[in-house]
Amino acid sequence: MTTHKLLLLAGDGIGPETMAEVEKILAVLNRGEARFETERGLVGGAAIDAHGVPISEGDMALALGADAVLFGAVGGPKWDGVAYEIRPEAGLLRLRKDMELFANLRPAICYPALAEASSLKRELVDGLDILILRELTGGVYFGSPKEIVDLGQGQKRGIDTQVYETYEIERIARAAFEAARTRHGKVTSMEKRNVMKTGVLWNEVVTRIGRDEYPDVRLEHMLADAGGMQLVRAPKQFDVIVTDNLFGDMLSDIAAMLTGSLGMLPSASLGAPDAANGAKRRALYEPVHGSAPDIAGQGIANPIAMIASAAMMLRYSFGLTREADALEASIASVLESGTRTGDIMAPGCRQVGTGEMGDAIAQAFSERLAA
Repeated sequence: MTTHKLLLLAGDGIGPETMAEVEKILAVLNRGEARFETERGLVGGAAIDAHGVPISEGDMALALGADAVLFGAVGGPKWDGVAYEIRPEAGLLRLRKDMELFANLRPAICYPALAEASSLKRELVDGLDILILRELTGGVYFGSPKEIVDLGQGQKRGIDTQVYETYEIERIARAAFEAARTRHGKVTSMEKRNVMKTGVLWNEVVTRIGRDEYPDVRLEHMLADAGGMQLVRAPKQFDVIVTDNLFGDMLSDIAAMLTGSLGMLPSASLGAPDAANGAKRRALYEPVHGSAPDIAGQGIANPIAMIASAAMMLRYSFGLTREADALEASIASVLESGTRTGDIMAPGCRQVGTGEMGDAIAQAFSERLAA
């Protein structure tokens, strides 16, 4: 019987509440052929309170040794006054950097039952299925220098540096083309080559990789600002979108709202396959919605993005395709039944809290696995 080692980093805000619902899914899985052993650690504000840093060396070591990391959310007004270097978000950035998680996969899927919850018309989003690949360990978030310089006479200069090297673009491009081969065979690369040198290089490298290595995949280029506009104008034109760290951060949040709620969007952050370790890759799975401190502790958070992130874990880290399909189908069936948390509530549906939604999905999942 295969045993998988997971690290659960619930974090702050609604993170612990949504992570509790994933543990119900893991309990269902542990009744089957796979086994999931879990360890728990602290990250973000919770780690600052306990250790004075956004992730301790001990928990970082657990993350590096785990088969996969499930991550909740970090941050909140309680930690607004801490030094920039130890802000809660720095814990997540360190995890991404030290685990070398260069590819962030963010699917934007509109379940038919939620088409009315989108801010766009039903015909624009019904059946929507986009995959955004965001480069995660380079670009302006990690470039140097990054500083605020005192110029004197009451003037300061803020500096953030956008840096990309060829290999960083090559590997995220290959990940996008590989993903497109399993979907509808189209990649849209987004950058700002009209005003940014990194955009020029990005365009050159992605074009070469597509032409030389993936001639069977259709490639189009789009300026990132135009891409944002097209996402809300005609989103179903896209299949796989590949873009840099900064634009990926923004465009994936736009895509999230097409689905009806930020509470619906999961993500996977993947490293390169390790040839010396059976081609396994380090991976971290997290919802896109953030810590939502305004509703934390009220039992009303939507756990679906967290649960869907676990489905991505089953698929990408462990090759448990049947179980991943069953979990995603269970989410869809619960929504189809009219069960809703407040953020996706609609007339004629039954509003439930975080725990009730988790219970419903876990029960549907158990029944599907037993069928």
